[in-house]
Amino acid sequence: MSDNPLLNALPPASDYLTYLTILEYNLTREQLPTLHQLLQDQELTSNIGWDLVHLLLPLLPAAGQCLQDVARLGNPREVVLKVTESLRGLDIDNDERASDDGTLDTGDASEDNEIRSGGLDGQESGERDEQGTKEAPSESHSRGVQMSQTVRQFITLVSMLSTLQPRIKTKYPSRFLSTSLRAVLKAYTQLAWSQEATASVLQLVRDLSGQKRPSLPPRMSSKEVRTASSQPSAPDPEAQQDLPTSEERGMQVRLLQSFLTHVFEDYMSCLSSADDAVGLSWTSRLQEKTHPDKVVPNRKTYAQRFAEVEDLYGRDAIAGQVLALARDLALDLPELLLTVTQPESTFEPVNDDDTLPSSASDIPLSRIGALYLFVARIASGKLFNSSPFVPNVSVFPEHAQIIQTYLGSETMATIGTEAVPLIDAILFLGMLAIDTGQIGQPEDDERFNEYLQRLSLLSANTPSPSLRYHAHVLTSAILHSHPSDLVRLTFIQDTLEHCPYENLKASAVGWLKDEVLAASNSKRKGTARELSVFATVVAIDSTAEYIFPDLTQTFQPQATADSWTTFKLNFSFYLASLNFYYLLLSSQHIREALDVASLDSKHHISQRFLSPLRELAERYYAEQESSDAAEINGQSNLLEGLIDIEILNDALKRVSDAIVAFNLQ
Repeated sequence: MSDNPLLNALPPASDYLTYLTILEYNLTREQLPTLHQLLQDQELTSNIGWDLVHLLLPLLPAAGQCLQDVARLGNPREVVLKVTESLRGLDIDNDERASDDGTLDTGDASEDNEIRSGGLDGQESGERDEQGTKEAPSESHSRGVQMSQTVRQFITLVSMLSTLQPRIKTKYPSRFLSTSLRAVLKAYTQLAWSQEATASVLQLVRDLSGQKRPSLPPRMSSKEVRTASSQPSAPDPEAQQDLPTSEERGMQVRLLQSFLTHVFEDYMSCLSSADDAVGLSWTSRLQEKTHPDKVVPNRKTYAQRFAEVEDLYGRDAIAGQVLALARDLALDLPELLLTVTQPESTFEPVNDDDTLPSSASDIPLSRIGALYLFVARIASGKLFNSSPFVPNVSVFPEHAQIIQTYLGSETMATIGTEAVPLIDAILFLGMLAIDTGQIGQPEDDERFNEYLQRLSLLSANTPSPSLRYHAHVLTSAILHSHPSDLVRLTFIQDTLEHCPYENLKASAVGWLKDEVLAASNSKRKGTARELSVFATVVAIDSTAEYIFPDLTQTFQPQATADSWTTFKLNFSFYLASLNFYYLLLSSQHIREALDVASLDSKHHISQRFLSPLRELAERYYAEQESSDAAEINGQSNLLEGLIDIEILNDALKRVSDAIVAFNLQ
């Protein structure tokens, strides 16, 4: 007689509940091979499998085979509920991400071969699908960072669902599927930073979608990975004879569609923005492709970085996999666009686990996930020359509606604080609309101004330099596209007068400069149908007090540190104003048309604006080597402050020389 309690107490020597108790007190890693052999008994596994899930999870990765046995041979209805319960109970809050040295304390890392591969498509690493996006490498963790125990448990539970869900034969399988997907999504939302977790949920969608592609041949990596078991599964012991209706099958597809959009939203939101690679950098790559003249020489393009940097390459790969799954699920562009442009959905699958949908119409897509998917589909064709598609998204009304829906929904002050991949997706659609000439017509001037306000705030607030630039370019293009010069002038004046962001005020000075130059050139060439307000003194007189503000009380000698701080915050605006003033002084046809000679006498520019700036520069030079220098600069480098002052002095000198040259003193 064996001395192994797992063998001695095997039913019928004890009943199933007693045997489960014996298992609970005697199950160790060393006993797992024995348990694996015992679980090949379908009757035993069907009776005890449901209660083994919570016992085996802590023993991963060694317990991976046993858990797959439970998924294949246990009662699928009971086990799927236990798996769902375990997903909800994962200790994600205490899970650790990679430490500074790139490793985690994960237990027996050598047994990672028990974890299931997350490969999706039957294509070799680096191949492009028909959308032009690259398939992800099959390595479970290509950067060599060990997998945390929580991620390992999550992947195993998701893998079990791939086996369990198809085994359940009932008239209403969507009830089990809905509950399972909600549990997966609730856990994944907190694990979306993990490449392995993302691969596992995409694999789940592929397994449940019914679309089968050829599997990849096994490959070796820094960690071997195990594919799903090819052994047959037991039938559902409680199988119902009634087949699901077409409406029920439609609900299952809709659940997977909704789930995919929520997964994509969570994945995109977790992407880092290191080195200004925001999300998938769709807007930057679009500009490089459509405007190669704007590419900075001797600097790697975004296209090159996404082709060569492993992390960025992987982002394209995941997007390609999501697009492939969306096609499998018949998630088409018109429906995505409808979701993107409609008001916010009230369906929250991760928060309400008790309410089951009664029809496919009760299951909306994630709005943000739908936007990401919509843009990914268009960008894949545009950037990779595969199936190019020009969406029916004009600046007005579609893009204006998107801006209003996704940016500053609570208050305008929050615009620019949204996730940078979301901002990138929105700007991509706007830039594409401009490039394809799809501007449209705003409802009225108020809607036009509101749209520009939201868009221009992005150029001031978003933390990404590249996105700030793209937002500025897009705002400028749309502003200059309005046919009414008075509307354009009103918006510029309003920005100069009321905007609290100095960098945006500097942009407004640039908009005015562009308008003045365009109007002046049209007047000289005789191409203007009527005289533009920007070719008259009205444009300058109405904005001069905001472009050249009174600084006599701003830079006080007794408040040197405060004066320096104010100067640093407003430096870009002051410089833009000085450069604009120099243009007005040095261009004869502009100087005459706008009566620049009387500008100083009417608005006291020299006394109120130029002189305080000169005095500040002189005071800085006098004090830069004194003990006050540290106070002036705060934590900034002294050299940086000196460079700013020298740039200011150069602009002041050019303005002063222009005044003298044209006898405007």
